[in-house]
Amino acid sequence: EIGKHAENTACQFLQSKGLKLLEQNFRCRYGEVDLIMRDQDDIVFVEVRYRHRTDYGNAFESVNQRKIDKLIKTAKFFLQSKEWLYNFSSRFDVVAIHPINGNMQLDWIRNAFSVNNL
Repeated sequence: EIGKHAENTACQFLQSKGLKLLEQNFRCRYGEVDLIMRDQDDIVFVEVRYRHRTDYGNAFESVNQRKIDKLIKTAKFFLQSKEWLYNFSSRFDVVAIHPINGNMQLDWIRNAFSVNNL
């Protein structure tokens, strides 16, 4: 429930910045992408991370290499299934939601990591 709320908050924030929602919680055998959005000519794969405490690192730091690999495979599968693989540019963003000074902070990291072969 908390994760769903965080995804909805992130989605509303990104829509307020002009992105358009294409899919939410896209799943396939490789993994899941929280939000798939369109930003002008780009397809944007968004990982939403929520942390209620930062004792073990902030929300962005929780996106490890294993998660990145799953996101890339899932994104590639999505693009291939839509026959969009060579028709659109794509990028990976992270929306990190975490407490700062007692308030919840939302950070949007555009191009959070790069992919050479997508």
